[in-house]
Amino acid sequence: MDTTGLRELIPQAVDVLVRRGADFASAEDAVQSALLTALEKWPEDPPREPKAWLITVAWRRFIDQTRSDAARSSREERDALEPEPGAVPARDDSLWLYFLCAHPSLSTASAIALTLRVVAGLTTRQIADAYLVPEATMAQRITRAKQRIAGVRLDEPGDGATVLRVLYLLFNEGYSGDIDLASEAIRVTRKLAALGNEPEARGLLALMLLHHGRRRARFDQAGRLVPLSRQDRSLWDTAAIAEGIEILQVALGEDRLGEYQAQAAIAALHADAPSAAETDWPQIVEWYDELVALTPSPIVRLNRAVALGEAIGPAAGLAALAELDPDLPRFAAVSAYLHERACDPRRAAVEYADAARRATNEAERAHLTREAARLGAAVEKG
Repeated sequence: MDTTGLRELIPQAVDVLVRRGADFASAEDAVQSALLTALEKWPEDPPREPKAWLITVAWRRFIDQTRSDAARSSREERDALEPEPGAVPARDDSLWLYFLCAHPSLSTASAIALTLRVVAGLTTRQIADAYLVPEATMAQRITRAKQRIAGVRLDEPGDGATVLRVLYLLFNEGYSGDIDLASEAIRVTRKLAALGNEPEARGLLALMLLHHGRRRARFDQAGRLVPLSRQDRSLWDTAAIAEGIEILQVALGEDRLGEYQAQAAIAALHADAPSAAETDWPQIVEWYDELVALTPSPIVRLNRAVALGEAIGPAAGLAALAELDPDLPRFAAVSAYLHERACDPRRAAVEYADAARRATNEAERAHLTREAARLGAAVEKG
C-alpha cells in the first residue's frame, strides 16, 4: 500500500470533518481511527475513491462518538452514512489547516507538534526525535494541545511564523528522516510565499530548494551517506538551485533579514562553489554571525564553529566549540572533524566512535562509524 499517499489524505479528511462541524480533536481522532481501518482493508480491497472512503468512514466514527447528541439531525447522519464521492471537496486546504493548527490559544511548541501529528501525519516517535525529547513527553504535549482547543471554534488563524517553523521541521524530517515529506513541505511553502510580500516565506522556500537540489548526491549507490565536501556536484539539480538563489535574491532585496534568509544565503554559498575547496568560508562565517544575532541557537553556533575551522583554522573552530555544551547533538562529530583537521587522528577516531553511538539516524551512524574505523586504521599503521 502507498502509505505516503494515504498520509497525504489526513489533512484533507480532517479539514472536511472540521468544516462539517466536528471539533478539531474529535475530527483528528476519527480520521486516525479510519486510517487504522484503511491499513487493514485497503491491501485486499482498495477503494475506487480513497479520499471519499476515508472521509466517509471518519465521519461515521465521529457520528458514532456523538450519537447521543440530540442536536444532531437524523438527516445529517443519513447523509454521512451514504455520501456521494463527488460531494468531497476537490480543493487543497492543507495550507488552511496549517494555519488552524497554529491557533493563538496554543504555544508555539504545541502548535508545531500538533501540526506535525495531524497535518503531516508523522508518528509521535518521529516528532519526539525531531524535538530531542522522550516519546512519552511528546505524547503528553500533543494530548494537551488537542485538549486545549477542544470545543474552540477554529476560525481564527494562527501565527505565520509558527507555520513557517512547522514547514521547516517538516522539510527537515522529509530530507533526512525515514519518511519523505520534503516535497510536500516545498509545495505548501511555495503556496505560502505566493500569498504576500513576506521575505521570510521566500527565504524558507529558497532554503528548501537549495538543500533539495543537492539531494541526489547525499547518498552513494550503496545507500551510504556522502558529506557535502565529498559529494558529486554533477548530480546536483542545478535548476532547483538556480530557482532557490533567484528567490533568495528577491527576499534579501526587501531588506528585512530573517533566520531563513540567512540560512539560505549560507546554503547558496555552498551551492555556488565549483568545488568544496573553492567554498567562500569567510563569507559563510559572516552569514553565521548574522544568524547568531537573529537566533542565538546552540546548533547555529555549533555550525559556525565548523565554518570558523574552515575559514581560519581548526584551532579557531575548537575554541568556538569549547564554549558550547558537549551534550549538543552532533557536538562529538564536529569535534572529531576539527581534531582530524588539527592533525590529531587518535582523538578524532575516539570522538567519531562516540558520535556514532549518539546518532539517531542509521545512515549518519554508519557514516560516523566508517570515519572512526578509517582513522583508527591510520593510527595503527603509525
